[in-house]
Amino acid sequence: MGTSAVSTGLSYGGRPQPEHAARAVNRALTRAGLSRANAVLLFLTPHYAPNPDAAIRAAAREAGCLQVIGATAAGILTEEEWVLDSPGAAAMVFADPITLTPPGNDAADDEALLLSVCTPSGLTADWLDIPAHRLGAISGDLFGHGPFKVWANGRVTDNGRADVRIRGARGAVGASQGVRALTSPIEVAEVQGYDIKRLGNYPALNVLVKSLPAGIREMERIPLHLIMGGVTFGDPLTAIREGRYRLNHIVSANLRDQSITLSHPLNRGERLFWAMRDALTAERDMRHTIEHTATKLRAPPSFGLLFPCMGRGPHFYGNRDRDLDALATRFPKMPVIGMYGNGEIGPLDDANHLYQYSTVLGLFHTPTT
Repeated sequence: MGTSAVSTGLSYGGRPQPEHAARAVNRALTRAGLSRANAVLLFLTPHYAPNPDAAIRAAAREAGCLQVIGATAAGILTEEEWVLDSPGAAAMVFADPITLTPPGNDAADDEALLLSVCTPSGLTADWLDIPAHRLGAISGDLFGHGPFKVWANGRVTDNGRADVRIRGARGAVGASQGVRALTSPIEVAEVQGYDIKRLGNYPALNVLVKSLPAGIREMERIPLHLIMGGVTFGDPLTAIREGRYRLNHIVSANLRDQSITLSHPLNRGERLFWAMRDALTAERDMRHTIEHTATKLRAPPSFGLLFPCMGRGPHFYGNRDRDLDALATRFPKMPVIGMYGNGEIGPLDDANHLYQYSTVLGLFHTPTT
């Protein structure tokens, strides 16, 4: 049997025991035909968050290496299955020619791609805003509650964040925001801080209500948690189709002055469209993201990293992770690992961006495959 440079393993059930981490690594090594690994990417369910050290050590012993990087997360996944409710571990092992190394001077290299995980408290603007592109997620649940842990070099980090360069493989990143546009981009005509007063010639709330589907518009309470603004950049005529927008969430709708309060301030003259979370649109957008990312890679992918929002996974799709299904259908048997988190990290407009309710995908090619 030949060997593979990358493979995955999964173990779950019962209690949060270190054996799940060891078993996940063992299964990955066996599948790859390896006796040891250069590095391990290890994700654990939230049951391990109070004390993940024993599981991390078990993974390191099984892999025969000290470089174990990862995090606890709301859920874990590989190409074969996702786990949300049971204690468990997902592992991806790396062998020659691939290594996971500290970024060093790579952080100043805008051609570098860094695998990055952090806790909500570990996320800072100066860490996120570097020339190198980041790919990863925030450890946590949908509401950012509970204990979270991140580790690198086989140890829990004190600052709540970790990043490594994946050497020996070339990567490309894409993001699926997957919202259904309700309007075209409209110029922000009047704004005061976080409050959008007017879009074009009309009050912002009036524009939003008129754009809603009839069934939603007639509800006693409009589900604002499913609706958001999309702030475009570049050519507004093609921005939605090409994914050149950042989502801005609604905090409140203000009947008194027909304004809408958003989570991030805008400037007059920017363009905003109203959008809604929609499973069919998200599924279609994910397929487009897979194809677009594969095209950017310019080679058959050898393995993938997948970071869906906790609010985008099986709970959103009706107990199926259709993002994972789409990836497995497009690239059968390709090793994939990922975690469900509370924020996804990836490039947008040539800068690192913290996505919400999205799925970030990394595809990697190694020259030996």
